[in-house]
Amino acid sequence: MKIVSFLKHIILILMLLQGYAMSARLINVTIKGVEIPVIFEAQKRLPLASMELIFKNSGSLADTKAGIAKFCAKMLGEGTKKDGAVSFAKSLEDKAISLHAQSGRETFVISLEALKSQFDFGVSKLNALLSNPNLTQKAFKKVQTQTLGILQQKKSDFDYIAGMNLRKILFEATPLAHPELGTVESINELKLEEVKSYLKRHIHINNLIVVMGGQFKVNEVKAILKKSLSSLDSANVAKIPHFGANSKEQESIAKENTDQAYIYFGAPYNMRANDPKRVYGKVAGFILGSSGFGSRLMEEIRVKRGLAYSAYARLAVNRTNSYFSGYLQTKISTQKEAKKIVKEVVDNFLSNGVTAKELESAKKFFLGSEPLRTETLDQRMNRAFHEYYDGVGLGYSKKELEAIENMKLKDLNNFIKEHSEIGKLSWSIVTSK
Repeated sequence: MKIVSFLKHIILILMLLQGYAMSARLINVTIKGVEIPVIFEAQKRLPLASMELIFKNSGSLADTKAGIAKFCAKMLGEGTKKDGAVSFAKSLEDKAISLHAQSGRETFVISLEALKSQFDFGVSKLNALLSNPNLTQKAFKKVQTQTLGILQQKKSDFDYIAGMNLRKILFEATPLAHPELGTVESINELKLEEVKSYLKRHIHINNLIVVMGGQFKVNEVKAILKKSLSSLDSANVAKIPHFGANSKEQESIAKENTDQAYIYFGAPYNMRANDPKRVYGKVAGFILGSSGFGSRLMEEIRVKRGLAYSAYARLAVNRTNSYFSGYLQTKISTQKEAKKIVKEVVDNFLSNGVTAKELESAKKFFLGSEPLRTETLDQRMNRAFHEYYDGVGLGYSKKELEAIENMKLKDLNNFIKEHSEIGKLSWSIVTSK
């Protein structure tokens, strides 16, 4: 029996021992005449319950002003008008309940986690938060002050600066070029009415995907959602286009008081989230730069030359964007050499592809580490959501493992040659004055 096939059988046995049986399923719940997709992941081992309200087509890509989505998430962290931030938080803490909001690039998420015995109470607090959030001037000024403080700290965060400048190059004139936290100017100019308007436009049932997990039956899930979502209104769904990265090779240099050079690089990557060939990119990116020790970049930059403590790169594929990016830190005196080596490694990768040994090692990693990616309820819920959200279907991860197991060297190297666009590197460097 081949080693990879043997590993696959071991993985399946471990999943069964963990009580994990690929149990995610899609059900629908109708609220106010709107059919809401619900991804349900059963949890039989522990008396835990978890629910995520995921509002699509929102997040920072829907910002009308830089930073407003993350600002709104922080405002929901201020509790309800009735209780205020402290009393609301204490009522949750006393029962070991976690209820918080966060904003990403494409989504706005409200999460509730608790013991099943306390979940009904958590649902009542969620409903109160959705019905009567603490959108007062006092709470607004508190969040505004906190956000401005964080932005001031970011002025000396050179990784943040280099990463932000790279996004400005790759996604010029798009919302992806805006900092998710906003800027000092945009947060200073922000008004409470804009926060209320953002929440009204995006936090509604037409925009909603629910992910739920725990010791529930389907009828319980439906009853909980009808109770917890009753306060949400209907509204139009905003559309966010797909943004491609800039193929024009550019360079940004920022001079700061630093003893290290922060080198960030990126390029276009022509891939969609539901493309059946994305699995080849997952393996290719792992070999090139995301596998830590053993990756091409780490081997050439740290192991052979000692130019950096670490070097990393990945092929990012999201529903609204895709790109290639990476980073490293090195001495000021070796930044030109490090940059030259990165370019050589990427060009060699595109020209010659990977070796049979590299592919076999990648297969062993993905197959052997699979149980670690499905240990917790949160991990399984997150995986199921992305399978649905990316349009590949529930259960895709299992098919992806099978595709990796059966992947041929020739097919992988043909895929790499087809994506020469990742060689069109742009650079963002923070270096010494």
